Amino acid sequence: MELDAAKMIGAGLAAIGMIGAGIGVGNIWSSLIATVGRNPAAKGDVELYGWIGFAVTEAIALFALVVALIVLFG
Repeated sequence: MELDAAKMIGAGLAAIGMIGAGIGVGNIWSSLIATVGRNPAAKGDVELYGWIGFAVTEAIALFALVVALIVLFG
Protein backbone atom coordinates (compact mmCIF):
# COMPACT_ATOMS: atom_id res chain seq x y z
CA MET A 1 0.00 0.00 0.00
CA GLU A 2 1.29 3.42 -0.85
CA LEU A 3 2.02 5.90 1.91
CA ASP A 4 -0.48 8.47 0.62
CA ALA A 5 -3.29 5.91 0.63
CA ALA A 6 -2.43 4.87 4.19
CA LYS A 7 -2.48 8.53 5.28
CA MET A 8 -5.92 9.04 3.77
CA ILE A 9 -7.30 5.93 5.46
CA GLY A 10 -5.77 6.94 8.81
CA ALA A 11 -7.15 10.47 8.57
CA GLY A 12 -10.60 9.12 7.75
CA LEU A 13 -10.51 6.77 10.73
CA ALA A 14 -9.35 9.57 13.03
CA ALA A 15 -12.19 11.79 11.81
CA ILE A 16 -14.77 9.22 12.98
CA GLY A 17 -14.43 10.74 16.46
CA MET A 18 -16.28 13.80 15.21
CA ILE A 19 -19.42 11.71 14.69
CA GLY A 20 -19.57 10.93 18.40
CA ALA A 21 -19.10 14.58 19.25
CA GLY A 22 -22.02 15.53 17.02
CA ILE A 23 -24.24 12.98 18.71
CA GLY A 24 -23.09 14.24 22.13
CA VAL A 25 -23.88 17.86 21.30
CA GLY A 26 -27.35 16.85 20.13
CA ASN A 27 -27.97 14.95 23.36
CA ILE A 28 -26.80 17.87 25.50
CA TRP A 29 -29.07 20.41 23.80
CA SER A 30 -32.08 18.08 23.68
CA SER A 31 -31.73 17.40 27.41
CA LEU A 32 -31.39 21.11 28.13
CA ILE A 33 -34.50 21.95 26.11
CA ALA A 34 -36.48 19.16 27.77
CA THR A 35 -35.38 20.33 31.23
CA VAL A 36 -36.33 23.94 30.60
CA GLY A 37 -39.62 22.79 29.08
CA ARG A 38 -40.49 20.90 32.26
CA ASN A 39 -39.32 23.60 34.66
CA PRO A 40 -38.82 27.05 33.10
CA ALA A 41 -37.71 28.50 36.44
CA ALA A 42 -34.59 26.29 36.33
CA LYS A 43 -33.29 27.85 33.10
CA GLY A 44 -30.67 29.96 34.84
CA ASP A 45 -29.36 27.00 36.80
CA VAL A 46 -29.04 24.48 33.98
CA GLU A 47 -28.03 26.75 31.11
CA LEU A 48 -24.46 27.16 32.38
CA TYR A 49 -24.02 23.38 32.62
CA GLY A 50 -25.37 23.03 29.09
CA TRP A 51 -22.77 25.44 27.74
CA ILE A 52 -19.97 23.71 29.67
CA GLY A 53 -21.06 20.32 28.34
CA PHE A 54 -21.23 21.73 24.83
CA ALA A 55 -17.72 23.16 25.08
CA VAL A 56 -16.21 19.94 26.41
CA THR A 57 -17.93 17.85 23.73
CA GLU A 58 -16.82 20.23 20.99
CA ALA A 59 -13.25 20.05 22.32
CA ILE A 60 -13.32 16.30 21.72
CA ALA A 61 -14.32 16.96 18.10
CA LEU A 62 -11.48 19.43 17.71
CA PHE A 63 -9.00 16.91 19.13
CA ALA A 64 -10.22 14.33 16.60
CA LEU A 65 -9.82 16.88 13.80
CA VAL A 66 -6.30 17.76 14.91
CA VAL A 67 -5.30 14.09 15.05
CA ALA A 68 -6.74 13.57 11.55
CA LEU A 69 -4.79 16.54 10.20
CA ILE A 70 -1.57 15.37 11.88
CA VAL A 71 -2.00 11.92 10.35
CA LEU A 72 -2.74 13.42 6.95
CA PHE A 73 -0.01 16.06 6.79
CA GLY A 74 2.52 14.80 9.36
